[in-house]
Amino acid sequence: MRSKLFWAGVFLCLATSFAPAQDPTKVEPKHYKLDFENEHVQVVSVHYGAHEKSGLHDHIGGVVVSLNEAHLRFTDENGKVREVYSKPGEARWYPPFKHRVENLGDTSYEAVYIGVKGKIATGANGSADPTTAMDEETKKIVAALLAASKP
Repeated sequence: MRSKLFWAGVFLCLATSFAPAQDPTKVEPKHYKLDFENEHVQVVSVHYGAHEKSGLHDHIGGVVVSLNEAHLRFTDENGKVREVYSKPGEARWYPPFKHRVENLGDTSYEAVYIGVKGKIATGANGSADPTTAMDEETKKIVAALLAASKP
């Protein structure tokens, strides 16, 4: 009986370690809505009400454009916590990552996440370099979204 339990545990660990990415539009549809997708990008609207929290989910590498001021807490899959403050129109690059989100503010948070599909190019120091990862069409989409978000 113990050996059956042992092998069941081993199987469960292996199965979960090879589980597919947790697409936020599928596992967190309350907070993430797919607006546009093609072979190059995935454009997702982000909405968190005041003090709302998410479950664990993945993002492909990309740019997030904050539409309003916010104070967020990101907790990665290893428990590392990082607080983020955003300003309206601010754009930030994120390499692929997995996390939970908590809106620490008393107002809702709105943003647009533009995920870049395919291989993410890296710079000389090994960090993700969004300028080399985007083709011309993607650069135009990102530039238009950034321009539209400025007051």
